[in-house]
Amino acid sequence: MWPFTKKKTKRKLSKRSYYDSAAINRLTNDWTVTQSSPHDELKASLRILRIRSRDLARNNDYAKRYFKLVKTNVCGHRGIAMQSKVIESDGPDKYANGVIESAWKDWGKPGNCDVTGKLSKIDWQKLSIESLIRDGEVLIRKYQGRKHGKYQFKIRFLDPDLLDEEYNKDLKNGSRIEMGIEYNDFGAATAYHIFKKHPSKSLTSRERERVPAEQIIHAYDLERADQGRGVPFMVSTMLRQKNLAGYEEAEVVASRIGASKMGFFTSPDGDSYNGDDTEDGVKISEAEPGTFEQLPDGVQFQEWNPTHPTTAFKDFVKATLRGIASGLNVSYVDLANDLEGVSYSSIRKGELLDRDNWRMLQTWLIEHICTPIFEAWLENALMSQAINLPLRKYDKFNAPSWQPRGWSWVDPQKEVRANMEAVKCGFKSVSDVIIEQGKDPEETFARLAEDKALAEKYGLILNTVLEEVENDEY
Repeated sequence: MWPFTKKKTKRKLSKRSYYDSAAINRLTNDWTVTQSSPHDELKASLRILRIRSRDLARNNDYAKRYFKLVKTNVCGHRGIAMQSKVIESDGPDKYANGVIESAWKDWGKPGNCDVTGKLSKIDWQKLSIESLIRDGEVLIRKYQGRKHGKYQFKIRFLDPDLLDEEYNKDLKNGSRIEMGIEYNDFGAATAYHIFKKHPSKSLTSRERERVPAEQIIHAYDLERADQGRGVPFMVSTMLRQKNLAGYEEAEVVASRIGASKMGFFTSPDGDSYNGDDTEDGVKISEAEPGTFEQLPDGVQFQEWNPTHPTTAFKDFVKATLRGIASGLNVSYVDLANDLEGVSYSSIRKGELLDRDNWRMLQTWLIEHICTPIFEAWLENALMSQAINLPLRKYDKFNAPSWQPRGWSWVDPQKEVRANMEAVKCGFKSVSDVIIEQGKDPEETFARLAEDKALAEKYGLILNTVLEEVENDEY
């Protein structure tokens, strides 16, 4: 045996984190976070975030620019068009497609599609995408019945403020209400509890109406599972936008003061200045271009030359706007409207990245707003016989093809030649090229055929230019 025994010691567990970002040390002590559910995170902040987002949308130049960019690029001047693609065994059902497209166009006129009589098809598309960006969510109520026009279907946009985020309750039937939305055991929304009056108009009365979920379109960008409400898109950039606006205002005020004040007259006793007095007894002197003034004995002139705006102003604003643009997922060039030092390659890359973002928003708008509205409209239009087609074939007639806006090429000559090569090599079809521009291939081909027939009628040949382009070496 050994002449001594080994003393047992308790082994201390290391607090070391295997991830640097999760470490707790002197550099991360102020990074305090807590674990919480999506509903708990939104309950305390959603109303303030929505109000501040709206304030920026009204008063901040860059926020306004962002909203204009979104609406212009997602919807465009024509909105997202619908083309019916009903197919028969022998090809497209031209009669059904024509009837459905004509009726959809008629319903989309102002006064036909919403209960207020104010909105057209492009209006509710723009309002949808703006509400998503500004408020974080879109809330639409569907109305059906004979009193809602010949199609017996209209919609109404509801302010998200009407859906009370402070209304939370466990119900006896096992359902629960979270932030104004009633859920079943599976987490599916079954009803929405809507204020009858806007909260700002009735602070004492909180009377609500329980609206079945079938009558509501509630759409937002889902970031976490079980998330029940949407968050404004500008949430990560709002503080930076506010601070930048405050900094610019301070620089403007300081620059105005610096441009207005030239200096001060000083004297040892403070009483030997002989200039004119104002009515309030304040000593003043005026300065005009090309004039000189002799100072009294004992009076000295102290120049005041503020350095505003500072030389770092431009770089600071640009760096801040780059951070804001990253948070909004748009290019700095578009957000700041700054083309200084931009080359063809850089602007092309930025445009392509932006267009991918716009296409994602277009897809969101089609899937979450346009398609549900179209399906509800078509069902009611068939049921009311506003469209003279059998209701039993609803699934067949429910075949919309959505055509969002496209974009012109950054450098048309290079892009056209590249597309021609892609088509020749089989990497693209002509239809792919047409769709990328936001146009419908069938409609384009029909117009080309009409143009060709019209040209032949007058003895003109239109394919001469195309042949020259194809035979050109590049």
